[in-house]
Amino acid sequence: MSILTQKTIKNPVKFQGVGLHSGKIANVCLKRSDPDTGIVFKRTDLKNNNLVYPNFMNVSNTSLNTTISNNNGVKISTIEHLMGALFALGIDNVIIEIDNEEVPILDGSAKEFIKKIISAEFEVSNKPIKIIKINKKVTFKDGEKFISIEPSKLSLDIDFQLKYNNEIIGNQKNEINVYSDDLEDVLNSRTFCLYEDIEKIKKNGLAKGGSLENAIVVKDNEIVNKGGLRNEKEFVNHKILDCIGDLYTTGYRMIANLKCSQGGHYLTNQILRKLFEDKDNFSIIEIQEKNLPHNLIKRSIFQAIA
Repeated sequence: MSILTQKTIKNPVKFQGVGLHSGKIANVCLKRSDPDTGIVFKRTDLKNNNLVYPNFMNVSNTSLNTTISNNNGVKISTIEHLMGALFALGIDNVIIEIDNEEVPILDGSAKEFIKKIISAEFEVSNKPIKIIKINKKVTFKDGEKFISIEPSKLSLDIDFQLKYNNEIIGNQKNEINVYSDDLEDVLNSRTFCLYEDIEKIKKNGLAKGGSLENAIVVKDNEIVNKGGLRNEKEFVNHKILDCIGDLYTTGYRMIANLKCSQGGHYLTNQILRKLFEDKDNFSIIEIQEKNLPHNLIKRSIFQAIA
């Protein structure tokens, strides 16, 4: 079967964990879905109006996570790491059943999602995938922060930069090709925060489930977590993971060159909204194996993460 055809999971995947911000335990079950159905969240704790689609226009909150909502106010929060895992593994169609409002944070990265999804094995259809191709450069700025997306020939390149006054984080920068680079460091990188921000975050009703088991905490010039960092660019790599997950709220993988400085969920969502305002900015193309090299969807992470 071609890797350029739509894919779902063969067997159900179950996991349980605490929500980073809600502090509530959630049970999640991923189930196979037919071609062209996309990714759908289903709140099993609710009987009515319980389907929520991870579309960028349904994003209702971008403060320290990505939250999606339907027209009835039913929401699912902190979807970005799971969405990043689905993007990286090339999962086009899946039903995600969840019995609470927030996707479990697990270890703060996409690592555990990746392992569990790989263990479920894959079901590959004969339906071709679709790809979003960028036709024109689009830019969004928010003060000193900026994000841009522009045409690329055959890749999804993400160039991301952080700028922190903190000595440990500093001006960290990384650039990756999502379809050909080894994504192990990106997928394994955990969410993080500054120690001095924790009290403020909790006063805002967030991070109720946060701990050193699911987040990196930086205090002055040291990492509070035992064992330190998983890779030397873990901070910016986690932001790239978030970005990949948020890009998947378009419903498709993408051919583009994306650059971002000091961004996050808000900037990524805003650039997508701006991009899709004008049909001349993009094309959605159906991929046929005969006219596209296999390296577009190269997945070296199967060996790296498994």
